[in-house]
Amino acid sequence: MTASTAIVLLTRDLRVHDHPALATTCAAFDQVVPLYVLDPALADLSANRTRFLHQALADLRDQLRERGGDLVVRHGDPVAETIRLADEVGATAVALSADVSHYAVRRERRLRTECERHRLHLRLFPGLTVVEPGALRPGGGGDHYRVFSPFHRAWAANRWREELAAPRRIALPDRVRVGRLPALPAGDSPDAAIGGERIARQRLTDWLPDLTRYGDQHDDMAGDDTSRLSPYLRFGCVSPLAVANRAGDRSGPFVRQVCWRDFYYQVTAAFPEISTAAYRRGATEQWRYDDDALAAWTEGRTGMPIVDAGMRQMLAQGWMHNRARLITAGYLTKHLGQDWRSGVAVFSRWLLDGDVANNSGNWQWVAGTGNDTKPYRGFNPVRQAERYDPDGDYVRRWVPELAGVRGKAIHQPWRLPEAFDYPPPLSVPGTDPVWLR
Repeated sequence: MTASTAIVLLTRDLRVHDHPALATTCAAFDQVVPLYVLDPALADLSANRTRFLHQALADLRDQLRERGGDLVVRHGDPVAETIRLADEVGATAVALSADVSHYAVRRERRLRTECERHRLHLRLFPGLTVVEPGALRPGGGGDHYRVFSPFHRAWAANRWREELAAPRRIALPDRVRVGRLPALPAGDSPDAAIGGERIARQRLTDWLPDLTRYGDQHDDMAGDDTSRLSPYLRFGCVSPLAVANRAGDRSGPFVRQVCWRDFYYQVTAAFPEISTAAYRRGATEQWRYDDDALAAWTEGRTGMPIVDAGMRQMLAQGWMHNRARLITAGYLTKHLGQDWRSGVAVFSRWLLDGDVANNSGNWQWVAGTGNDTKPYRGFNPVRQAERYDPDGDYVRRWVPELAGVRGKAIHQPWRLPEAFDYPPPLSVPGTDPVWLR
C-alpha cells in the first residue's frame, strides 16, 4: 500500500507546538514534509529579521529532527518550489497557515491555482492569530470591526479553538533532499534578540510571574517590564493562542494587547492596502517631505531626547518600547509633518516584529489616518517623557551625551544653562510647538 504524503508549507509559523497545519497534517497522512522556501523577494527587506528568521529555522529543524522528521529548505519562488517538491515526493496535498498581507494573499491565490492544475488538495489553517480574521463581524453589518473596543468585547466572549500538542512523530519520505540552511547572516542591530521556538517558550515562562504587574508597569520606559514576545509572535515561534491562554484573564491589560494584534489582522484582511493607503475615509493627508529631517529622526538626532532615545534603542536592539513607538511616531507625523508611510518603512527595516498588519495599523492610528476614534490627537513628547520616564533613566540609557543631567531636566536640555554636545530640537517652519515655548 502506498504511503500518503503531504507538504506543510511554512511561512510565519516556525514552531511545532500548537501548529494546526502541522498537527492536523501529521495526524492525517503517513508522511509529512515540512517545507520552508527562502524567497528572494523577501530577502533584503530587513537584515535584522533575516537573521532572526534563520535562527528560528535552525531551531525548528532541531525540533523536527527530534521527532524523526526534518525541515526541507528550498530557495526560490515558494509556489514553484512547493509544486516541484510535491512532484518529487508524490504528495497529494499541501497545508498552509492562512495570512492576511497583500503578499501572502497573492501567494495563496497563486498556490491554489497551481495546486488545482496539478491535482493537489490545498487546505488553509488558522494559527497566526487567536481568532481567525473574518470570524467576528459587527452586529450592525460590515465585513470587519473598525473600532477596537467592540471588537475586544466580541473577541473575549468568543469560543477559541483548542490548543494542539506538538506531533510526537514526523515521518519524511525516503531520499528526500532536505537542503542546507544558509550561513547565519549579520544583522544591523548588535543587541537584537535571538530567534527560535525554544527561546520564545522559555521567555514566556520566565515572564509570566511579572504578569500581575503588567498593568502598572508596561508603560514604565526605564523599567522595561514588557514581555518582548512580539518578535516571536511575528515569526510564529510561539502561538498567540498559547500566549493568551497562559496569561489567563481575557480582559486583562496584557491579553488586551494580544487582542490588538488580532484586531489589526482582521483590519488588514479587509483592507490589504494598509501599508500604502489611508484607511480612514476622508483622512486629510498633507505631508512634508524633508529627507534631512527624516534622516535625523531615523538616526536619533532630532534634539528631542525621548524621541532620540527610542530611535536609538531600535537601532541597537531591533526593538522599541511600545510607549516610545507612540512618541516617536507622533513626533514624525504630528510635529515634523512627515508622511506616515516613511515611518512604516523605517520601522519595517529595523524592527524584528515589524509585520505588515501591526506596524502599518499602529502607524495609521498615530497619524490619524487609521482606526483611532480621535484622529487629531497628538503626543506632546516632553509631557510623555515626564510621565513615563520621570527620572530620565530611559533617556540616560540611550542618549549618553546627556548622561550627566539629573532628573527630569534631561527631557528639555535646551533650557539648561550649560552647553552639551547635543543638537537643538528640529524646527518646522511656521510652527511653534508648546513644548518649546
